[in-house]
Amino acid sequence: MKTHVFRAKIVWTGNLGQGNKTYKGYERSWEVRTEGKPVIACSNDPLLGGDPSLHNPEDMLIAALSACHMLWYLHLAHQAGVLVSGYEDDPLGHGESAPTGAGRFVGATLRPRITVAAGTDMARAEALHHEIAQVCFIARSVNFPVRYEARYEIA
Repeated sequence: MKTHVFRAKIVWTGNLGQGNKTYKGYERSWEVRTEGKPVIACSNDPLLGGDPSLHNPEDMLIAALSACHMLWYLHLAHQAGVLVSGYEDDPLGHGESAPTGAGRFVGATLRPRITVAAGTDMARAEALHHEIAQVCFIARSVNFPVRYEARYEIA
């Protein structure tokens, strides 16, 4: 078994001068600073007082799940002889919050729009989605069901 290490640096940027002395006296903002990569400004979910113009942890989780799926789809499609010339996804994360405020994802729906070459074996193109859950780091790590609602265009 090969092991991997993934690194990120999270830096809170929401100190307005008195730290978190009062609940409303600080911002729920931070930056992801990974060496050699662009900084990503982030905030809490807008429902919890965050800045709606910035990415929040939930955005980033669903984006990571979708991106991992896409990369594996392209790889498996290549191996299967399915020529892909376009791929976009509008994934949805489904969550719930308890009265205590504790939240969790209860599911996700990936909704890729995939452009494939004329003559593509569409049954094979569709079947690839179900193989990804066996190999994708993110999909194998989440504890909620992930559904796939792929749509295809022929180029």
